[in-house]
Amino acid sequence: MLGKLIAGLWRSSSVAKSGAANPLADYFFANPGRMIQKWHHYFDIYHRHFQSFRGKSPVVLEIGVFQGGSLQMWRDYFGPGAKIVGIDIDPRCKQFEEPGIEVLIGNQADREFLAEVRRRVPHVDIVIDDGGHRMEQQIASFEELYPHLQPEGVYLCEDTHSSYFQLYGGGHRKPGTFIEYSKGLVDRLQAWYSEQPEAFAVDALTRSTYALHFYDSVLVIEKRPIEPPSQSKTGRPSF
Repeated sequence: MLGKLIAGLWRSSSVAKSGAANPLADYFFANPGRMIQKWHHYFDIYHRHFQSFRGKSPVVLEIGVFQGGSLQMWRDYFGPGAKIVGIDIDPRCKQFEEPGIEVLIGNQADREFLAEVRRRVPHVDIVIDDGGHRMEQQIASFEELYPHLQPEGVYLCEDTHSSYFQLYGGGHRKPGTFIEYSKGLVDRLQAWYSEQPEAFAVDALTRSTYALHFYDSVLVIEKRPIEPPSQSKTGRPSF
């Protein structure tokens, strides 16, 4: 009864704000499958950035399998043609494989393992990092998998608030956290305007990244081939 009440309140609030229902939230609150644990405000973020892939048979790579429920949720959301690949360090997660769902066992901080993931999954449309949330895990996964995404893919790292928790190697403004690392991505996005190319130059990320979206506890990075910026003037001058 309490679950239904929470679901109803969430749906009413979400629809009132956005004007539309959210199929991921609907699935979650009426979950017919394995266990899922999610912060409620993530569902609007997911749907905003993933809805264009629905029904297009995407390959979705999720780091962090937990009880296997989110793998089922993604398959339901993206449609029967989707391929969902889970990564987890716990070998028990292998039992969650079923048609359309594959599970790879390994450590997301192990770059050799991630290289093997790239070989085994040559095309990836979406990466969702919901893994161990430690700094070295989030950074290694991004560096090894973001370049592997298809040119118009989406990379989503969630639970970035771990950057503020000492338990995960974090701390406010502490060098080496994923949040501090991602602030450097903002610079690289705009490297076209650098006046110090010997120290700060356009790189592969600059040429392949369209946008960074920072939310409470979530960073979403949209890929898109980017040409050097250009500008022009149109219309009659006023003075």
